[in-house]
Amino acid sequence: MTAPPEVPRLLLRGPGGAVRVLGLLSAAVALLLRGPVDAALLALVLAGLVVPVAAGIGPRLDAAYGLGLLAAAWSGALDLYETVAWLDLVMHLVVTGLVAAVAHVAVARWTGAVADPGTLVGPRARAGSVVVTAALGLGLSVLWEVGEYLGHTYLDPSIHVAYRDTVGDLVMGGLGSTVAGVALVLGPRRRA
Repeated sequence: MTAPPEVPRLLLRGPGGAVRVLGLLSAAVALLLRGPVDAALLALVLAGLVVPVAAGIGPRLDAAYGLGLLAAAWSGALDLYETVAWLDLVMHLVVTGLVAAVAHVAVARWTGAVADPGTLVGPRARAGSVVVTAALGLGLSVLWEVGEYLGHTYLDPSIHVAYRDTVGDLVMGGLGSTVAGVALVLGPRRRA
């Protein structure tokens, strides 16, 4: 069974489409030149690049999210986190915020369990939306840190895991997610 013709067009539309092509090329390069750990990481990123299309995310957030995921993955693959001391915290701040924003909109649109942050009016509803985005970001940060621990323990001991690093990553992820939540509720309004 083949995909309907509109699916490839949706995946390639706008600046996010260019980022998805870059993600596909990145996964291929990692598979051919970097080894299984980097290939698995870039394959995971490639899967994540489809989420904004499936959730109907706007083009700016779609592209920023994709670029953030690719930058974070390649920073790890190229050992930039070890050579640029502050880069890990900046990535956790920015990329976790982008992931939390996409996750919030996706959960709202796919499940209806939370309100779409772009449709809210009133300070209480908007504050609640910021809290949801921050909570999603913190939850995803914890899952990421558990993944780092498991990767370090069972796959590759060069994956850096330390108490100070983990706590710093969680704090920056929470801060970035809170800022992303504010950006979501102050961004363009959509009809419910």
